[in-house]
Amino acid sequence: MSDEDGSSWVPDACTLPTTERPLRLAEFDTLFRAGVRAVDRPSARHLRLRLDGADQVERTARDLTARESACCSFFTFDLARPDDGPLTLDIRVPAAHTDVLDALAARAASRHDR
Repeated sequence: MSDEDGSSWVPDACTLPTTERPLRLAEFDTLFRAGVRAVDRPSARHLRLRLDGADQVERTARDLTARESACCSFFTFDLARPDDGPLTLDIRVPAAHTDVLDALAARAASRHDR
């Protein structure tokens, strides 16, 4: 599978059934297109997405990250709105999975720019 279909950020550790992966990828793409306002990379193991502050975006991000944590337990997701500021989604991975975060960051940036 190619990067366009998202397989480059689906590691062997993922327990999501293969047939469900395209649907999950489409959900991430929808979040990236509709909700992401900026993509930052504070470190190799940390990606920060600044999101639209709408309640629906927050609900979608919470639901999606909870389900993603269940199948890819190496991800750490932190969704926050500090001091009534912008909504941020921090995504962290262990060093062994920086390639997955690289691909996720590239996908978020490419969908956000559309």
